[in-house]
Amino acid sequence: MTIKVICVIDNTVLKDTDLRGEHGLSFWIESDKGVVLFDTGQTASVLSHNMESLGLSPQDINNLVLSHAHYDHTGGLEAILSKNTKLTLHAHTDFFQPRYSLRKGEYMSIGIDMDKTAIEKHAKLMLSDVPTEVYPNLWTTGEITDRSDLEGRSNNHLIKVNDEWKPDPYRDDMSIVLKTSGGLVLICGCCHAGILNTLSHVEQNFKESIHTIIGGTHLVTADGQYMDHVISVFTERYPKVVFYHQPLHRRKLNR
Repeated sequence: MTIKVICVIDNTVLKDTDLRGEHGLSFWIESDKGVVLFDTGQTASVLSHNMESLGLSPQDINNLVLSHAHYDHTGGLEAILSKNTKLTLHAHTDFFQPRYSLRKGEYMSIGIDMDKTAIEKHAKLMLSDVPTEVYPNLWTTGEITDRSDLEGRSNNHLIKVNDEWKPDPYRDDMSIVLKTSGGLVLICGCCHAGILNTLSHVEQNFKESIHTIIGGTHLVTADGQYMDHVISVFTERYPKVVFYHQPLHRRKLNR
């Protein structure tokens, strides 16, 4: 069986195409078991345009997985739900926690702009904090509970608890795991839980080696010392892992 992974939205796009880039992420994951859309980018306009350019139809989506609630991964959600009311939406149990960013002294909402009731009118909502099989050989990671290594954190990301502002714990951060004949393929949304924490979690829960990593790692705020640490861990523990950090276009993973 062949699994096809298409990067629908990323910050950058392939040259000589009419694809549009934006601060956000979305992956189309297709096999003979069905289609999963992982995240929906920041805007409905870019998501709709790129899907049409790539020949992808919202009606073909069976399952939608949202890595976390930030707007740059959920902004195109309504565009999908308005055209497909038969899909199942998978997310973490903490997904609807309001989230904010402190910018220039103001607390700005950066969470999903659709509420739970509105989503449930259009999709079957499945919230879980444990690894969940979406369809055969494709799983969510569930919540990354052991975070002994650094997270992919932004200091201005906050939630409100009992009228007090607290650092966002990013409990809702999840990734996708594909089981293939060559090992595990990890597809990350933003990896706020931390790329090294996520890798350890996947190894412990799926008991197989990881051979490919795709998607976001949120290392943008990492300093030189921590980047050296990440490189050292990758060199020692994951020397054969293939890491795709550029846009994917109809990249095929053979089972």
